[in-house]
Amino acid sequence: MSTPAYKRVLLKLSGEALMGGDAFGINRATILRMTEEIHGVVSLGVQLAVVIGGGNIFRGVAPGAQGMDRATADYMGMLATVMNGLALQDALKNHGVDARVQSALNIDQVVERYIRPKALRYLEEGKVVVFAAGTGNPFFTTDTAAALRGAEIGAEIVLKATKVDGIYSADPNKDPSATRYSSISFDEAIVRRLEVMDATAFALCRDQKLPIKVFSINKPGALRRAICGEDEGTLVQV
Repeated sequence: MSTPAYKRVLLKLSGEALMGGDAFGINRATILRMTEEIHGVVSLGVQLAVVIGGGNIFRGVAPGAQGMDRATADYMGMLATVMNGLALQDALKNHGVDARVQSALNIDQVVERYIRPKALRYLEEGKVVVFAAGTGNPFFTTDTAAALRGAEIGAEIVLKATKVDGIYSADPNKDPSATRYSSISFDEAIVRRLEVMDATAFALCRDQKLPIKVFSINKPGALRRAICGEDEGTLVQV
């Protein structure tokens, strides 16, 4: 049995990761596979919080959002993340994992409001906490929400789940000679203009000395290996 390298982690899941091979929406097989991965790391005693995106739902209505006020569109995206959070909570519950959804927007009839001390208590009780609605403010991405919540809960690392198994020297889909970095510093990533997260999220993680690990959510067992400190994905640190 692998030993976790981190006790408390923040997992950033994009909404697109829930689509699987579909054009938009939630692919049932994909979300079930993700809950199995999460169940596996929680069973190791890891305290896990999740920040979830909403691109899989908002992408489906995006053509109708063209020309819309930016703040209004961002609030629609936040509501999409709440829907994804509820879906993830339900899937985790069916897998025997106790989870709570906390929203940065006040929707008391659907999910509870984000309250930091309560979130910390849930984590200490072994529950998975799903943070929805981003930061609750327009003009900020869910990447920024992940960095913010990670710092607030005292996470030891932010795990950014993507479709690519790490950060490469170039686009691996376009350049066959591109090599994967196993580890890189924040400053190196800036100098080489590597797109790890959006600038606000990246700066927050750097200032808080909160490492980021980028890995592929599509690789079986990758989440466990990343949490156990194995050579999975790319680690960005000070």
